[in-house]
Amino acid sequence: MACMSTESCPMNGGNGQYSYTRNSSIQRWGVEASKALIGEAVWEKLDTNFSTLFNIADLGCSVGPNTFIVVENIIESVKLKYPSPNPNSEGIEFQVFFNDLASNDFNTLHRSLPRDREYAASVVPGSFHGRLFPKSSLHFIHSSYTLHWLSKVPKELLDKNSPAWNKGRISYGSAPNEVVQAYSAQFAKDMGSFLKARAQELVHGGLMVLIIPCLPVDTSPSECPLIAVMDLLGDSLMDMARMGLISEAKVDSFNFPKYYPTQHELKTLIERNGYFTAWEGVIKMHFGSDIIDGLFDRFMKKVLKFSPLISRHSSKQITEIFVLLKRKAS
Repeated sequence: MACMSTESCPMNGGNGQYSYTRNSSIQRWGVEASKALIGEAVWEKLDTNFSTLFNIADLGCSVGPNTFIVVENIIESVKLKYPSPNPNSEGIEFQVFFNDLASNDFNTLHRSLPRDREYAASVVPGSFHGRLFPKSSLHFIHSSYTLHWLSKVPKELLDKNSPAWNKGRISYGSAPNEVVQAYSAQFAKDMGSFLKARAQELVHGGLMVLIIPCLPVDTSPSECPLIAVMDLLGDSLMDMARMGLISEAKVDSFNFPKYYPTQHELKTLIERNGYFTAWEGVIKMHFGSDIIDGLFDRFMKKVLKFSPLISRHSSKQITEIFVLLKRKAS
């Protein structure tokens, strides 16, 4: 059950009941809600020279359909800003790079590509926490609902001699401050690597749009229902360990590699990078296979039991932050 790296934890592929395709309505809402913001960003901020080829990358694309919606929104906006000079001109050509972990279900992505698409499509497997493309090769980068996933679980959480040892828990909602700080430090390291890589790949004047779930202002992790739910899942695993259905050591070795930063943390990390001019907007919304059935039966019972607690904190839901970054000239 240990998940030290997100390389082995892609979104569920295929089109089954539990696939990402059928369980990504929240992400789709955010993508559709950001359409006008992307159009405005392209119209007012895109300022780069290109001949006839415009390169777009969607990082953390999963298997669709949300990634196709994003790409169409970007292409429509670029075509509106740079219309074809005459009806007989071919106009801009678009190349789109779909990126996700090497273990992503790219076969489903390929099969789902729109037949009437106006772009050439390529897949680029690999972690976006490092370089993926040649220098100054991209004009527009997009990534939504991906950067809160860490590149790995902080090593301190598994060290019995560390004050951040996360024994009996799988997340940080009800954990000591040392655990929260370990998660925060790993997020800062990952975000720094991500921004450094993108600064090299994006042309001067090019744009990058990020949608990042963040904690609301003046909200602790324990007050956020989305994080509190992970504590309930951890409690369910511990119940099963006490019943002898799984070992407690397995629970202790498992931690979700996911962290929701505060808006202040995010702003500080972007400013520290120094290669981008930044604008922010807010999109708000509420919202071992042999043991899985038993785990989620117990999990749902706890969710129902603690639903009054979740209701009390309903106003402290995760806030979707729309971040627009423009590559500065060197």
